[in-house]
Amino acid sequence: MTYIAKPKVAHPSLPRNELGLTTRDYEGAVSTLCAGCGHDSVTAALIQAVFELDIEPHMLAKMSGIGCSSKTPAYFVSQAHGFNSVHGRMPSVTTGANAANRHMTYIGVSGDGDSLSIGAGQFVHAIRRNLNMCYIIENNGVYGLTKGQFSASADIGSLPKKGLPNQQEPIDPVSTALSLGATYIARSFSGDKEQLVPLIKGAIMHSGFALVDVISPCVTFNDHEGSTKSYSHTREHYNHVIDVDYIQPSEEIKASYKQGEAMPVHLHGGDTIILRKLDRDYDPTSRADAFKYLRDRFNAGEITTGLLYVNEAREEMHELMQNTDTPLGQLPYEDLHPGSEELQKLQGRYR
Repeated sequence: MTYIAKPKVAHPSLPRNELGLTTRDYEGAVSTLCAGCGHDSVTAALIQAVFELDIEPHMLAKMSGIGCSSKTPAYFVSQAHGFNSVHGRMPSVTTGANAANRHMTYIGVSGDGDSLSIGAGQFVHAIRRNLNMCYIIENNGVYGLTKGQFSASADIGSLPKKGLPNQQEPIDPVSTALSLGATYIARSFSGDKEQLVPLIKGAIMHSGFALVDVISPCVTFNDHEGSTKSYSHTREHYNHVIDVDYIQPSEEIKASYKQGEAMPVHLHGGDTIILRKLDRDYDPTSRADAFKYLRDRFNAGEITTGLLYVNEAREEMHELMQNTDTPLGQLPYEDLHPGSEELQKLQGRYR
């Protein structure tokens, strides 16, 4: 795929961070996602977050797997390092990169299919190792690149474009991460930039595995069977000579509501989700309370957003393994080679 580069011209009055860079310096290629896609709103939040954190572009590594979500790294910080891995394997690739150079900032962008289906095992062990990274899931409940089949995060009763409603229990990445011991867990909505930017900043600055689950509507595959605004309904009521799908540009969904409040958000396909921001007196350091709160709100049909859990006490991967502070890629050969005597001892253990 050919990516379109944005013009480098920036308005002279744009604010600059401590590095002298503007938000334009943290942009990437022009997005090729559907107009109105929530993933592009996540990109905008990422650009704002890394700009405000004064991150040097060459010290940032953007990691992804396969899917609509995994195209996101192409759309921010074009001067950073990037790795688009095999489907579902982003966590292990990030683990290797982090092991080689612990001084980089690692941001992994994944989707509900990439993380909760084919990549579920990878997701689990990145949390288990407390890998020092910001892990963003752009969660839309469908496989957008393969025409909108259910993903593992689809709710019971969800309608597909064709076929029967989903009858399988969803995997909630937030509850899963909480049960596995993740040390920073947050959830937000792609249309709520005011909340999303600080949550991403907190995830990037956190020492350990930081998950940000972002509800990010798919404007194309929310037009399910039974909707009067679906492509199939239109074809049934109009004469046509050829089936050509046109994705009508949609406006970005935005939300603004106070802490402790619940608010319905109407999606492009006619569905409605209910978002609730955490109260000010919510304690994000209690794992047990977080479990109970999430389950209670799930049973009430609500999607809780905000910083759900944080644990600053648990050591991240390098501290747990007592690794050297020097990036492995910068160690001299003499320090990496154990010598023939040590190699003989290691081999002797397996004889």
